[in-house]
Amino acid sequence: MGDLYAETSGGGPWAWNQARGAFLRRLAADVRRPGFELLIAETTALTGCAYGFPVRPDGPWWEGFDGYLPGRLLRIAAAGRLFVVSEILVPPRVRRQNQGRAWNLARRLQRRLLTDHGSALGVTLVNRYDARTVEALRSWGWRYIEGDTHRTPPLGPFRVLVLGT
Repeated sequence: MGDLYAETSGGGPWAWNQARGAFLRRLAADVRRPGFELLIAETTALTGCAYGFPVRPDGPWWEGFDGYLPGRLLRIAAAGRLFVVSEILVPPRVRRQNQGRAWNLARRLQRRLLTDHGSALGVTLVNRYDARTVEALRSWGWRYIEGDTHRTPPLGPFRVLVLGT
C-alpha cells in the first residue's frame, strides 16, 4: 500500500520514499482507532484502497479535526453517524476519467466505507493548498462544508469536505 500511495501522490521516484514513509506512519496510527476499516481493490495487483474510522462521541476522535467541524457535524458525530475517510488511493487515471460514474472505483470504495458503518456522512481533511486532491474528491461527490467554497480558502491549514450516503 505504501508503494501505491507513493505512485499516486505524484512527485516522481525521488520523492516516493519520503511520501511512502509518511503514509505508512499515518496508516499505523489510524489502524489503532476503534472501528478502523480498510477496503482493498485488486486485480492481479493492488489497484486501489480506502480506509477510515467512525467518529466516536466518547473518544479522542477530534485529533486533527479540532476546531474545523461546524456544530451540525458535531451533532452527527455525537449520534455516532460520522465517519472519517482518511485515504482514498486510486490510480491517476481514476482521478481523470469517469469521475462522475457510479461504478468509478473511488466512488465505490468511499460508498462502501460509509454504508458498512451506517454513517450519515463522511468527512475528510485536505491541505488547503492541495487543489488536485480537492478537485478529485469533489468529482467523486464530496462537497465543501457550509461557508466554504472553492473561491474562499479556509482560515486554517485544512479544508473540510463531507460526503453523504
